[in-house]
Amino acid sequence: MRRLLLLLAGALLLASCGGSDDGAVGDSSATEPGTPATTSPTPSPTPTTPPPLAWGPTQDEFDRAAALVANMPVERQAGQVIVARYSGLEPPVGQIEQLGLGGVILMGDNVESPEQVERATAEIQQAGGDRGYPVIVGIDQEGGTVARIKAPATEFPAYMTLGASRDTELAAQVAQASGEELRGMGVTMVFAPDADVTTGPDDPTIGTRSASSDPQVVAETVQASLGGYAASGIVAVSKHFPGHGSVPADSHEELPVQTASLDELRARDFVPFQAAVASGAEAIMVAHIEVEAVESGLPSSLSPKVIGLLRDELGFDGLVVTDAQDMAAISDGYGSGAAAVMSLAAGADVVLMPADVESAHTAIVDAVASGELPADRLAQAATRGVALMLHEAAGPAPDPAAVGSHEELSYQESLGGVTVVAGACEGPLVDGPVRVVGGEAADRVRFDEAAAAAGLSTDANAPTTVRLLGGTEPGSGDVVVALDRPYALGGSDAPVKIALYGRTPGAFRALAEVLAGTSPARGTLPVPVSGAEQQGC
Repeated sequence: MRRLLLLLAGALLLASCGGSDDGAVGDSSATEPGTPATTSPTPSPTPTTPPPLAWGPTQDEFDRAAALVANMPVERQAGQVIVARYSGLEPPVGQIEQLGLGGVILMGDNVESPEQVERATAEIQQAGGDRGYPVIVGIDQEGGTVARIKAPATEFPAYMTLGASRDTELAAQVAQASGEELRGMGVTMVFAPDADVTTGPDDPTIGTRSASSDPQVVAETVQASLGGYAASGIVAVSKHFPGHGSVPADSHEELPVQTASLDELRARDFVPFQAAVASGAEAIMVAHIEVEAVESGLPSSLSPKVIGLLRDELGFDGLVVTDAQDMAAISDGYGSGAAAVMSLAAGADVVLMPADVESAHTAIVDAVASGELPADRLAQAATRGVALMLHEAAGPAPDPAAVGSHEELSYQESLGGVTVVAGACEGPLVDGPVRVVGGEAADRVRFDEAAAAAGLSTDANAPTTVRLLGGTEPGSGDVVVALDRPYALGGSDAPVKIALYGRTPGAFRALAEVLAGTSPARGTLPVPVSGAEQQGC
């Protein structure tokens, strides 16, 4: 049924575009010269609403977007396809106004507090002027190690927590809650969920940002998350196609090379993205990864063949976003202008974070003038972005009161995922006071607070040691707790070993209750851990 809906939506889109994939709206009622007119059926007394497109916006929103873009000069269309980063707390209102930027992304140095973010996003929207649709305000807010906005907004643990819990209903609730908080601060696009399949300790980039090493677990978790984000009204961007969890290098630092065959990629890395497309994903981010089996020598984000796989084989017709173009995988080999033009020509719709925004903008305009970048390709890219922002504006009204209101849900997420790899599955795991060591100072403070609330006393001289692990070294103690990746647990000789996948207040609350025996540990290892005594309870 879902495939039928996708095909129907694709047919509607093609009809609205005059049978071509150029984003221009045609008149489906027109007949070719010499074709006899046909008698129209009697109209229904009750008007019907066209079904939504398979990737988010309605047909009406897409048509309105195409009309808006058709009236833009090339210079504004070129601005529309750029989402820029900026430095400091003051948003680049002049750049948004002058170049007609499609949007900006908030990074860590752009965030001071939820209140400051709300003020900044209001200024950004004001700088957008009377364009008739919102400016994209994007952010990486995955939970865990990748979250730009911290407390007093709700902190959620790493995405792997949901892979450990295998609870798709909870995944949907968490995504909706996170989306509601972000929209309450004026954010319109979130670069999440992470649809990568991690392949273990040799994955240096993704780790707990992935739900699991099992493609089906990742697929089901991503589908649930997309439903939650859609309910909140935020635009979600699944990432990083064709899959960043199975390459042994970090694209922030170099160009990773994917050596797996296309059949291997289809059986592993593509599975969550195919599920995302089937669920109506609005946007997908393409990584800077060279895929030898598809197009050797080019990053995926610049590759017509890799983006062609996403479009043609996976059937995705929504917004394609590049990964950040100031990453070394792009910036070390291509100038900002060349990378922007190549990515658009390859089929991307949004150029994210070019190292030099003005150079990227100028290069796009010049490429259209020279014919290097077809004008209808630029218009198509701009139309998709505008359509999604029209769709976002039609969603639930943002509620600033939602910010920071989901601490209990964050705790429930961690409690569902906490995994006992060694030790008893019932009753207290410690006897008497404990001494907490390791981790960061903030981790130990949060553990002490959570332990006190759970009735578990802490004492610097206690004989029972709880060691918090933030890295890859196994560590020793009576209890060893992995706060991020669980792989180090396999090499530890501790009698009790726990995978927590987070260091939020809710995660430490769940940990303290499991140690005290007042709450069960329900998680199952979402990745293989060599040397682990058990997969969970």
